[in-house]
Amino acid sequence: MEFYKETPEAVLKQENTSEKGLTREEARKRLEKYGYNELKQNKTIPVWKLFLETFKDPMVIVLVIAALVQLALGEVIESIIIFVVLIVNALISVIQTKKAESSLDALREMSAPEAKVLRDEKKETIHARDVVPGDIVLLDAGDYVPADGRLLESSSLKVDEGMLTGESETVQKAIDPITEEVALGDRINMVFSSSLVAYGRGSFVVTATAEKSEIGKIAGLLETAEAKQTPLQQKLESFSKKLGIAILALCILIFAVEAGRIFLGTSTETDTTQAILNAFMFAVAVAVAAIPEALSSIVTIVLSVGTNKMARRHAIIRKLPAVETLGSTSVICTDKTGTLTQNKMTVVDYYLPDGVKKNFPNEPASWEESERRLMNIAVLCNDSTINENGEELGDPTETALLAFSKSSNQDPSELRKTYPRLAELPFDSERKLMSTLHQFDNEKVMLTKGGPDVMFRRAKFLYLNGEEVPFSTELLSELEKTNETFSKEALRVLAYGYKRMPAEQATLTHEDENELVLVGLTAMIDPPREAVYASIEEAKKASIHTVMITGDHKTTAEAIGRNIGLVEEGDFAVTGQELDRMSEEELEQKLSHITVYARVSPENKIRIVRAWQKKEKVTAMTGDGVNDAPALKQADIGIAMGSGTDVAKDASAMILTDDNFVSIISAVEVGRTVFDNIKKAIGYLFAGNLGAIIAILFALMMNWVNPFTALQLLFINLVNDSLPAIALGMEKAEPDVMKRKPRDMNEGIFAGGTMRAVLSRGILIGVAVIISQFIGLTISPEISVAMAFTTLILARTLQTFAARSNTQTAFGAGFFQNKYVLGAVGLCFVLYAITVLPGVREVFSIPASFGLSEWGIATLLAVSAVLLMEVVKLISNRIAK
Repeated sequence: MEFYKETPEAVLKQENTSEKGLTREEARKRLEKYGYNELKQNKTIPVWKLFLETFKDPMVIVLVIAALVQLALGEVIESIIIFVVLIVNALISVIQTKKAESSLDALREMSAPEAKVLRDEKKETIHARDVVPGDIVLLDAGDYVPADGRLLESSSLKVDEGMLTGESETVQKAIDPITEEVALGDRINMVFSSSLVAYGRGSFVVTATAEKSEIGKIAGLLETAEAKQTPLQQKLESFSKKLGIAILALCILIFAVEAGRIFLGTSTETDTTQAILNAFMFAVAVAVAAIPEALSSIVTIVLSVGTNKMARRHAIIRKLPAVETLGSTSVICTDKTGTLTQNKMTVVDYYLPDGVKKNFPNEPASWEESERRLMNIAVLCNDSTINENGEELGDPTETALLAFSKSSNQDPSELRKTYPRLAELPFDSERKLMSTLHQFDNEKVMLTKGGPDVMFRRAKFLYLNGEEVPFSTELLSELEKTNETFSKEALRVLAYGYKRMPAEQATLTHEDENELVLVGLTAMIDPPREAVYASIEEAKKASIHTVMITGDHKTTAEAIGRNIGLVEEGDFAVTGQELDRMSEEELEQKLSHITVYARVSPENKIRIVRAWQKKEKVTAMTGDGVNDAPALKQADIGIAMGSGTDVAKDASAMILTDDNFVSIISAVEVGRTVFDNIKKAIGYLFAGNLGAIIAILFALMMNWVNPFTALQLLFINLVNDSLPAIALGMEKAEPDVMKRKPRDMNEGIFAGGTMRAVLSRGILIGVAVIISQFIGLTISPEISVAMAFTTLILARTLQTFAARSNTQTAFGAGFFQNKYVLGAVGLCFVLYAITVLPGVREVFSIPASFGLSEWGIATLLAVSAVLLMEVVKLISNRIAK
């Protein structure tokens, strides 16, 4: 049953109850049938299981095997280093996972703690979890609604449903059936669980509890919404599997070749067992050289640097990968109210029949009488206030009128002291009017404001040129024309009037609200943020498609969209109901041209996000209410407003502290830069590892001694390489960062010139090491190992300068611009110097005979390799142009 279409009597019959409520016995039976009115809690994954799952990564498995073998062979130090790195990475992953999922807990906390119901025809207060379908619930101002239900009584009842609809205005409730099909926000004869009664009182029959309620459905959507991996996570996971398999195959091949040499007698080793062990350790060294052990930690640190930059731009990152995701975003689905607009109703125009239509004068002493009467009604027939601290309290429409008065230098509080309220008729949705009674000099006057259509019907006179003239058809036509012009511009229009009352009258009745003297109109809107216009344009230049999704009316939303440049030629708006009627094929065809969605439901929002994701577009979704939470979780990156609900924040990956769309575009720039820097770090690490592998494989083919020990390679990968890679994460944005198209989801992590850079730099490093080892072998095998290690560590460190950009040289990017790179390179030199100190050099297999001349040759080769990297970069860029 669609309860909002039915009469209260029909709903009571359907729920098998009456206005007197349930008996305690019947309530007990229904509680057994329907269960408690609370959201169920899912089982959580144990910490130990999360910890073990981090070891499923193929690269991690290879490292664990290598560490265990080294431990069995007595290489304790190398094994301990590998295990420490793996355990630290696993702990970081577990901590992030445990902190991430708390949306359902926040939803549970929002449930009303108590409810006032009728049981055995008596009013009693019970725990909200004991409310059952068919209960009669009583509501007063300040109460949380404990369940969904159909209203039976509404006495000036206003409910804040922002947590469901996303709109800041309270909803005026009524009890009459609604004949047509309407969206959730327009079902004014219904109330919904966890909404807040802002004004008045009422009663309703419960029609849905727990998972059957609207908030329960949202909880269900949260459970089914997929938590998306970021593009970088997907690529790194895929690459890790391929790399792990390739490394295992390479290690097996190397060991097979070496073993074959031993058993075929080509090896010079006399001890076969020792020779086999050496061959195995040689294969393990290749695994250690190929796998960048600290990669995940470095990516995490670079992302953390991005979060700090974003925080300075009003974007708080809750989940680190969101930094990278935002940088690759193709579509931003944004809320209107408060994000694109100021979330502050503002009077932007007004109309007076005597032709006074210009900027309202800022000096009350110079006002025309018609202007004075319009302002008096706007301020006095008004329940809102602005306190001493400037805080606006009350209905946004009414606070806008007070702000209008203050901006015109008329203090609302002074006016109210001068003309205190004697009686009132509160606003209700049926009359669409509000009236108050005041004493002006020697007469009592009723002031009335309301919807233009209602005010026009009730007016008998018009205040024109200082006189109260009969309200003729011609005058009505002029006013209706003005009202229509305002409405087409999506402006909210109010009409103002008054009526002289008998001196003895002390109260007001609904019959008094007739034969009014009409004074004029005001038009207001929630205006766009000033910086939004430029941000929408910047998003277009960055090839980011922006879509507005709002709970507001279609006309208003579309007008705002056109105003800020969001809606262009060929674009159009649809409502949630129109979207429901679309097939998947029809939506796919029209998707790229629908730039505004109005009056949408939580299910609509998830469908929109999934439709874009089906097109392989990285999609961001903004929101602030409970109704936004499922879509925030489904999106590739959910962006919650700082002023929003805890549920929305917990379901999101990022929070905007200033609720501003401008900050999203600013954060996109940071996100793109962060991803660039992550790729620079990845390129830096793999180029160095490739150089080591090339040197090892060449030594294998030439039957040379292994150029590195496992400890040397671990030292470079974990200590020496980490610092420069992190420093690359501090690089400033590339000049064209916001002029590129968003990255394709299918694009590999080595695309965009990264693979070319890895190959060219890796080959140059490998060649330099090979030459260095060759020279060292003319002296001794021990010296060759020391020279190869020195050349590798210096070349890998110095390539930091080449890795700063794939398009600019180190000097073109500003040699001294990144002080972190200079510091990291300097510190790496210091760390290398420690390895040649007496007492330490033996641990790193550097003999005492390794002297200044050997070090000089290795250094020259390393510097030459880096200079050639810059030359190759210049040649590649010229060819590309």
